[in-house]
Amino acid sequence: MAGQICLLKSVFTAIPLFYLSVFKAPATVHDRISSLQRKFLWAWGKETKTISWVSWKNVCRPQEEGGLGIKEIRSFNTALLAKWKWRIMSDEGGKWKDILLSKYGTETGRGKVRQRYQSWWWKDLAKVCGEGVEEEWFHKAILWKVGDGGLVRFWEDTWLQNNSLKVLYPRLYSLSLDQGKKVEEVGGWEDGRWRWRLNWRRDRHEWESNLEGNMLSSLNTGVICQDSHDHLVWRKDPAGIFSVKSAYSILANHQDIGEMEGVFSTLWQAKAPPKVLLTAWRVLHDRIPTRVNLYRRGVPVISPLCPFCSLSEESSQHLFLDCAFAQQVWSRCYRWLEFWGSITTILGTIC
Repeated sequence: MAGQICLLKSVFTAIPLFYLSVFKAPATVHDRISSLQRKFLWAWGKETKTISWVSWKNVCRPQEEGGLGIKEIRSFNTALLAKWKWRIMSDEGGKWKDILLSKYGTETGRGKVRQRYQSWWWKDLAKVCGEGVEEEWFHKAILWKVGDGGLVRFWEDTWLQNNSLKVLYPRLYSLSLDQGKKVEEVGGWEDGRWRWRLNWRRDRHEWESNLEGNMLSSLNTGVICQDSHDHLVWRKDPAGIFSVKSAYSILANHQDIGEMEGVFSTLWQAKAPPKVLLTAWRVLHDRIPTRVNLYRRGVPVISPLCPFCSLSEESSQHLFLDCAFAQQVWSRCYRWLEFWGSITTILGTIC
């Protein structure tokens, strides 16, 4: 199994890499690739149907979170395409970017061409980055550092706090006449100081004026600099540079594994053969073919009792720890290693 995992990471995922980094694959292609990966991992070299002992979602988790670190193709495809979005919105140049800008007319990658005239690649790029939906994961992961304010939209972009002013002050946004305008268009320099000039559809009520005062107070913390240009910062990287790895971690959205946190990191750092580590990984997940697990999955078994002692059901814990036969094996190992004491005491010391 260790060999299959190595091939999955180094070869299988790399085969479609070029296509996944340029095109958004259909859902059927994603599902087919994932199906082939699962069969290769659990049923390689077998003609009969086998059991996938660990869910594919858990297999695709990072190793320190209880998985095997295999890429989930759908999220990996999205992370690869997001790099194009970053390159379009960043300062990078190139003929490909000039062609896109000549058609869509925006340096920040926001299409101003009607959707019916947009290419399918451009539509897919907007779709995978979450544009037009509530999540908008890509735009939540970037932050604008304002220079002269020539690229950043005042209301819609995230440049002042952890969210856009549109989200922080939705009431004021609905009253504003500056929607869609750049930061440099919503103010000006007077006597060497920057002054905000906000335009409204009507006079504000008292509570709305208080909101405006709070917003202006936060705006005064922002620094407008005539001598520098606006630039993007990727929040998920200390250096502020986009990486497919960090984008994939956002999309995978791995959750805390609770009391097992730290156990798997320790496991993969152990100096043991890969096949031994994989067996230990399956034991920690209780995903080995014990009689109890086989019975739960509808596999006919003569008896759920342990074949060595016939006293308790053959579960993972019983097979490796509680069974009298297993305890004899552990005792021999401990004597060989010159560990003395009860099994419980020794395991507590090691763990």
